[in-house]
Amino acid sequence: MSTSLILACLWALAANVAAILPSGDNHWRRAYVLILLGIPLLGYVTYENGPVIGLLVMLAGMSMLRWPVLYLGRWMRQKLEK
Repeated sequence: MSTSLILACLWALAANVAAILPSGDNHWRRAYVLILLGIPLLGYVTYENGPVIGLLVMLAGMSMLRWPVLYLGRWMRQKLEK
């Protein structure tokens, strides 16, 4: 297993641990940190393993951070309707 995939697995483990711990702001601060760490990691995974594996890792990350993705989609749809 490549270094980038090991780091992606550690990122997923950190995301699950962050979801388990209680939070006063509905985990948004943790989601921002995970997004900031996940974007360059996704680029590294894609660079090292190819676009198919990168797409799979991106889909896995989106499934864990689904609320920020849903809110982004709603915001984009709202901007396009205006």
